[in-house]
Amino acid sequence: MSIKTEEISALIKQQLANYNEDLAVEEVGTVTYVGDGIARAHGLENALSSELLEFSNGSYGVAQNLETNDVGIIILGEYENIREGDQVKRTGRIMEVPVGDALIGRVVNPLGQPVDGRGEIKTDKTRPIEKKAPGVMARQSVSEPLQTGLKAIDALVPIGRGQRELIIGDRKTGKTSVAIDTIINQKDQDMICIYVAIGQKESTVRAQVETLRRYGAMDYTIVVEAGPSQPAPLLYIAPYAGAAMGEEFMYNGKHVLIVYDDLSKQAAAYREISLLLRRPPGREAYPGDIFYLHSRLLERAAKLSDELGGGSMTALPIIETQAGDISAYIPTNVISITDGQIFLESDLFYSGTRPAIDAGSSVSRVGGAAQTKAMKKVSGTLRLDLSSYRELEAFTQFGSDLDAATQAKLNRGKRTVEVLKQSLHKPLPFEQQTTILYALTHGFIDDVPVDDIMEYESQLNDYLESNAKDLMDTIRQTAALPDTDKLDAAIKSFTEGFVGAEATADNQDSGQ
Repeated sequence: MSIKTEEISALIKQQLANYNEDLAVEEVGTVTYVGDGIARAHGLENALSSELLEFSNGSYGVAQNLETNDVGIIILGEYENIREGDQVKRTGRIMEVPVGDALIGRVVNPLGQPVDGRGEIKTDKTRPIEKKAPGVMARQSVSEPLQTGLKAIDALVPIGRGQRELIIGDRKTGKTSVAIDTIINQKDQDMICIYVAIGQKESTVRAQVETLRRYGAMDYTIVVEAGPSQPAPLLYIAPYAGAAMGEEFMYNGKHVLIVYDDLSKQAAAYREISLLLRRPPGREAYPGDIFYLHSRLLERAAKLSDELGGGSMTALPIIETQAGDISAYIPTNVISITDGQIFLESDLFYSGTRPAIDAGSSVSRVGGAAQTKAMKKVSGTLRLDLSSYRELEAFTQFGSDLDAATQAKLNRGKRTVEVLKQSLHKPLPFEQQTTILYALTHGFIDDVPVDDIMEYESQLNDYLESNAKDLMDTIRQTAALPDTDKLDAAIKSFTEGFVGAEATADNQDSGQ
C-alpha cells in the first residue's frame, strides 16, 4: 500500500494545527507506609501544610507533617484499600467543605457529605476548614444577648452573641441538654444553629436530631456528625468544618450559634493522630500544640464590626471532666480560651436540681453587657442568695436553733433553687423568666410552699398573659421592666388567689 507524499504532508499539518502547548504538570509521590488512618509518602517536596492530597484509588488525605524525607498524611475516610507503593498526588487546594443555605436542615459528615439519606446537597460554595480568626479591629464588643431560655443561665451566667461560653461537667450531667435547649430556644430569633457531634454514639445523635425536628429547630440547624466508629482524622476536623459552615453566614451579616459536643473527644483524636505521626508526646501524652488546637478554633467565634456586616458566631464548646476535676489539662486549657464557663455538678444533678448549674463555679466574663435591663434588675441578688443558702445549709446540718433572719435566708434560698429548676426541652420566653424572677426577688413567693412553686410559676405565666398582657408586651418589646406598681399589683392579686396542688387535693378530698 503506497502513501502519497501529499497525504503525509496534510496529516502532519493537521496534527500541528491541533497541537496544544498547555502542559499538565502533577507532583506525584509514592506511599511508603499506611495504617491506622495515617500514611507516609515520599516525593511530595512542595506539598503545603493542610493541602488536600489524592490517592490513586480516589481517597483523599491532608498533609499534616512536612518532614525532610517524607510527608505525614492523615487519611479522610476509609484507608483499608490504600497500599504501600500506591501513587498520591497534590491537588493544590487546601482542605475545604461545602457551605451555604443548602446545608440547613441536613445532617452531614465532616467533609460536608450528607448522611441523612435525603439526597445530595446542591451548593457550589466552599470554604477552607482552617481560617485565620478575625483581628481586634474587625470585632466589636459583645452587647446583644443570646437567650438560652434557661432561667439559671440567662439570670446568672448570661451569654452574648459572639461570646464563647464553655459548658463543663462530668459525664451524664445534662451538658448536651443545655445546648439542645438553647438551640430549641432560637426559634424565630434570626439565628442559624450548628450542632457538631464529635465521637457521640450514632443512636444518641439520631435521638438529638429527632428532638430538634420535633420542636421545629431543624428548620434553622445544621448537624455535623463524626461518630466513634469513624477514623480519628474525621473527629479532628469536624469542629473546623462546622466553624467554616458558620463563618459563611457570619460574614454575610447573619447570627450563628455553634455547639462543639465535645472537645475532649477531639483532643483525644488529635492525640491519637499525633502519636501515630510520631510527634513528641508531652503532658498526658498530648502533643505540645494541643492548646493551639482549641484556641485557633474558638477564636473564630466573634461579633464582627459594622463595617464587616455586624454578623456574629457564638460558640458553646462542651468539655467532659473526670470526677469534677476542672483543673485537669484540657479543661484548664479551654477555660483559659473561653469567656466564661457553665459548670454542671453531678451532686446537684442527682439531687434533682436540673439544670445542675453550680452558681459558685459558673461565670460569664461578658456579664451584664449581654443582659437586658429587665433581667439585670431582677437577677441582681440571685447569686448572693444562692451562695448564702449553700453556706447556711451546710451549717444548719448540725441542728442548732436558728434566728429569724437566718430562717428567712434559708427559706428564700430554697425557693430560689426551686425557681431555677426547669423541665427538659421547655425553654422559657424571656418575659416569663423576668416575671417569675421578679416575683421571687420581691418576696411574693416567700409564703408559697416549696413543693407548689413549679405549679405557681406555670399558673402565674398563664394569669399574666391573660390579665396583664400589656405588661408582658412591654417587657417583650422594650426588654425593660414595665410600671412596677402595676406589675406588683398583678402578681399580688394572683398570689392571693393562688391555690397550690396540696390545697387543691385537700379540697377535693373534703368535697368527696
